[in-house]
Amino acid sequence: MLSVVIPVFNEQDVLPLLIPRLRAVLGQLDHEVFFVDDGSTDATAAVLSDLLDPWPEAKVLRLARNSGQQVALTAGLDRASGDWVVTMDADLQDPPELILEMLTIAEQQHVDVVYAARGDRSSDPRFKRATAGLYYRLVERLTGVPIVPQAGDFRLLSAAVVRALRALPERKRVYRLLIPMLGFDSAVVHHRRAVRAAGETSYTLRRMVLLASDSVVSFSSTPLRFATGLGLLTACISGVTALWVVLVKLTGNAVPGWASSTLGVLFLGTVQLLCLGVLGEYIGRIYDEVKARPPYRMRGEEKRACPHCGAVNPAKSPEGTPTP
Repeated sequence: MLSVVIPVFNEQDVLPLLIPRLRAVLGQLDHEVFFVDDGSTDATAAVLSDLLDPWPEAKVLRLARNSGQQVALTAGLDRASGDWVVTMDADLQDPPELILEMLTIAEQQHVDVVYAARGDRSSDPRFKRATAGLYYRLVERLTGVPIVPQAGDFRLLSAAVVRALRALPERKRVYRLLIPMLGFDSAVVHHRRAVRAAGETSYTLRRMVLLASDSVVSFSSTPLRFATGLGLLTACISGVTALWVVLVKLTGNAVPGWASSTLGVLFLGTVQLLCLGVLGEYIGRIYDEVKARPPYRMRGEEKRACPHCGAVNPAKSPEGTPTP
């Protein structure tokens, strides 16, 4: 079975266009669909109720308040029961017809993740294209996670990947980095990003900045180590400045008390920055431990259901006999 998870927030205008196209694609598959209403304040709930009434496989999950796209995705993934799970946006910039191609690629190439990367973003404003490119380069450089350039939240996941995501204890999630971090075999399909079908985007510049901030802070201790680097740089500058201060003092051109005050300020400033850097290193270690991410994943350890009969490879009991 295929599960589809779609976060929606104030999408009353685009839903009448999305649902017929999505239903036409999924009609030939055993499927379930979760529309996660992320605290919409318009008529989204009413529109979903009307349009989904003749579609029993589609369900609505309503969050009590607007919690953000990543939280909405988590709510849907926690309830998805399919052998494959698709996450996508509701604005039709990512074509639902691509789902069938993603399924074909996953089964032919035996991969657990298929990313839908935006090969052509000419429909986006120039500012959006520039900031998106900067985001992918900056985040990959700072975190070390090999993310797929221009791949958003339109992706296909196997049930094994979804189980691995559910096992992660952290609350602040950025799936664009979490999924590549798990190390499952993946493939990429490129598509042309379409113009938003209707309505206005709720993904403002503020939300993009918050996503970038969460991406860096959740996967890198670089901001904490900034104080250490700054302290070392200041120490070098202070050393050179101290030699200059002593030279000025010896030549008799210094104002009385100036040399000692300058050296004292330089020394204390350097010590403070270095101490902050040391504290940052320890806080970074504590942060990594609190997140409790698994340090590794054994390849092939996850069981995969047969796409034809649904059977799962039997596990071995401690006595060596297959469990029922």
